[in-house]
Amino acid sequence: MKVLFHLGHPAHFHLFKNVIRGLKNNGHTVFILIKKKDILEELLESSEFEYENVLPKGRKDSLLNIAIGQLKQSFKVFLYCTRKRPDLLVGTSVAISHVGKILGIPSINVNEDDVDAVPFYARLSYPWASVIIAPEGCSTGKWHNKTIYYNGYHELSYLHPNHFTADIATAKKYIDISSPYFIIRFAKLGAHHDKGIRGLSDKIALKVVEILKPYGNVLITSERTLDKDLNRYRIKITPSDMHHVMAYASLYIGDSQTMAAEAGVLGVPFIRFNDFVGRISYLEEMENKYKLGFGVKTNEVERLFGLMLIILHMENARDVFQKRRNAMLSEKIDTANFLITFIEEFLKSRQAKRHIKKES
Repeated sequence: MKVLFHLGHPAHFHLFKNVIRGLKNNGHTVFILIKKKDILEELLESSEFEYENVLPKGRKDSLLNIAIGQLKQSFKVFLYCTRKRPDLLVGTSVAISHVGKILGIPSINVNEDDVDAVPFYARLSYPWASVIIAPEGCSTGKWHNKTIYYNGYHELSYLHPNHFTADIATAKKYIDISSPYFIIRFAKLGAHHDKGIRGLSDKIALKVVEILKPYGNVLITSERTLDKDLNRYRIKITPSDMHHVMAYASLYIGDSQTMAAEAGVLGVPFIRFNDFVGRISYLEEMENKYKLGFGVKTNEVERLFGLMLIILHMENARDVFQKRRNAMLSEKIDTANFLITFIEEFLKSRQAKRHIKKES
């Protein structure tokens, strides 16, 4: 059968790449539509997947431009679906909910953020989605009755040991791993749900670098322009290599939610510093149940520095966090395998309903 994936963020490529491979290997036809977003197209180009970019110029982050961009995407997804007639639409996407409803094609919306953290997205997409898939503990608000909950994280769709093994040679292309190194990440924080959300400022980041330097090398990756004193630590890492570099780091600090979670499932201690702290259930679980990292709000700057020093001075920190990772893995599922099974069972059920309807 034919399944269309709509990807709007680099994290969506990682979330669905093993699902797409699994479905293709099982004989299904897969279509991939994307929009321009950070390194998303670069990731697709480095993969074996064919895709079509329905918003190649991207958009500015004002509310008006977001709305215009969304209308353009939805219209192009609509046209594509009228040509290809997929049996199912999958993604973390407003467009698939709307297009699916109009064309009578079921849509599966896969999201991990609580409804209170992404209220605008939820109001636009959830009412028209056929099914919502979310991690256990994630709030989907009044749409919980159409939600299927699973015991895992998005990041375990691609960083579970079934799918990822860190390659030391890849990491060595960028850094001497015989010495400790630390990754600092600056997110753009420009999405509609990021309005009013603060993260790492240059001033705070300069102090973070000052604290880290005596303990090892500092690597910075950023979606935004940096102060010249920070820019000298900036490193260009091929997107497909990033997780290999992350896996051997001694600490991750940043305002990116996704990279904090990636560090956590790799057993690398993380400190996420932004105003989403306390509002994202799956990250709260990683931090409070599995002790894989720490969430620090932007009004707790001294706590940020104190936690850094605690981790830097911790004996056998890597062993401690790898044990915590193993405890988490023992209780969580392979998200990619779950999604493959769910999608195929959904398609079988739909096919059976069509058969019954035809016979009657």
